[in-house]
This record gives sequence, structure tokens and C-alpha cells, in this order.
Amino acid sequence: MLVERGLQAMNVELVSDAYAIAANYLRRSGAIPDTLVTNERLLEIVIKLLQHGEFNKIRLANKAIGRFEAQSGSRAVA
Repeated sequence: MLVERGLQAMNVELVSDAYAIAANYLRRSGAIPDTLVTNERLLEIVIKLLQHGEFNKIRLANKAIGRFEAQSGSRAVA
């Protein structure tokens, strides 16, 4: 899932952990379906945050959740 997107090996675990935390929260809140399929939009948000210098997995997950919900909210209004 992550290696094929060209991530460096040292960041795969960080992205995977942050994605898992964020996806778990969003599944429980009903924002994304409860499936094993990777949510591409959420993964993209996590990767962009990592590329912009966020390396703490909890903060990375929290910021990704915030951005995901903000994007979903703006799409619902539009």
C-alpha cells in the first residue's frame, strides 16, 4: 500500500501508524465506511503532512483527521 507510492522506507511505519489512528477514528465516527480498503484521500493528507515536516504520529493523525473533516464539511456545503 505505501511502498508502491514511493515513500522512503524509514517513513512507512510512521505513515502507517498515523493513517491507522486517523482511519480508526473516522470509521468510528462514521466519516468513512468501515472497510479494509484504504481511503486514498486520507492517506494523501497524511503523506502531505509528513512531507511538510510533521513527524509525531499522534499529531500527524490529529491534523489529518482535522483536514479530512474540514474537506468533507466544505464538500457537503458546496
